[in-house]
Amino acid sequence: MKLCERHPYKLSEVVFFQEGPGLRSYQWSAEGMKVINVTNIITDGSIDISNTDKYITMTEFDSRYSHFAIEENDIVVASSGNTYGKVGRIRSEHLPLMMNTSVIRFHSANRAVLHEDYLYAFLRSPDFQSQIEAFVTGGAQPNFGPSHLKQMTITLPSFDEQQRVAKTLSAYDDLIENNNRRITLLEESARLLYQEWFVRLRFPGYEHTRIVDGVLEGWEKKALSKLADVNRATMSSSFDGDIEYVDISSVVTGQITETTTYAFRDAPSRARRIVQHGDIIWSCVRPNRRSYAVIWNPIPNLISSTGFAVLTPISVPTSFLYFATTTDAFVGYLTNHARGAAYPAVVASDFERAELLIPPKVILNSFNDFVEPTFSQINNVSIQNQKLKAARDLLLPKLMSGEIAV
Repeated sequence: MKLCERHPYKLSEVVFFQEGPGLRSYQWSAEGMKVINVTNIITDGSIDISNTDKYITMTEFDSRYSHFAIEENDIVVASSGNTYGKVGRIRSEHLPLMMNTSVIRFHSANRAVLHEDYLYAFLRSPDFQSQIEAFVTGGAQPNFGPSHLKQMTITLPSFDEQQRVAKTLSAYDDLIENNNRRITLLEESARLLYQEWFVRLRFPGYEHTRIVDGVLEGWEKKALSKLADVNRATMSSSFDGDIEYVDISSVVTGQITETTTYAFRDAPSRARRIVQHGDIIWSCVRPNRRSYAVIWNPIPNLISSTGFAVLTPISVPTSFLYFATTTDAFVGYLTNHARGAAYPAVVASDFERAELLIPPKVILNSFNDFVEPTFSQINNVSIQNQKLKAARDLLLPKLMSGEIAV
């Protein structure tokens, strides 16, 4: 098929898309084939599978669902829920993986006609996102599907121009991805130090520390309520001004992916929890998904959802409290105390009753001296990413429309 310059085509003419099957709750397994859901598609275009809790057995996958397997470089789009339209790119490290009904996968149906990276740019463009808005249905659970996609269009320039546009945008994406890897490595290095000192108990001077009544001398177990305030401050309903809002869907393991600006009077009713520098926010819903983050040098009027527990350290450094409340053991504690079938959740008192082993202040301060600069580095890299994303998102529609030539 020979394409005219910047000619609109039906999406179905040049794009392969496939919706996942309608899996039921009784099909979930503790292990097997990972199933991607809308919560795994991050707003910056990346994928986070580390906190998935959805699997089906390999036997069931092989016998019934193998044709729903996702391939490397597939593009996935959330098709239902409040975060419909989010786009992510599948990398080799995400696989093996299959779709659920709330996710649609895309790839070029003819790679000689439609460049795969240009398709990725199009799916993130205002053009595609506005077409979604025109077709989306449902109030409580908005959604769109293949029947809507068949009515959508895509405008394609020459293949050479597609390559140039894709190359320009990919340069931003690569920098963002490299920064994300750097953030991951920085946090992993700090977490390894925490594990060495406070899990394996190989802290400085451990060889000379006595054990008294089964406890290291100078160490003690304390309830988290003695170490931090939980949900210390709530925004007054009389506040009149703008806020930056952090929703649960905008927090993945260790990161806030985006904030949304609202006039407070127009903000969601859950936008009430005041956060400050050094706080830790922890999603109360489905704690096994590990949706938590540190608040570090926040922008003014940052407000989080009441769906978070906000931990404000009062007698230990943020660095220690963050890693102590994000260990596998602590996540297991929260998961075991979660209540509710459809949306298992914990409450503030569950955090307050949790017990932590606290070392002497000299060890706490020494650990903080090592780790606090890491938090600052992570914050600086995150700010770089925010600027890169803003520049990319400003450039993307201009390149796609041909307003800026490449």
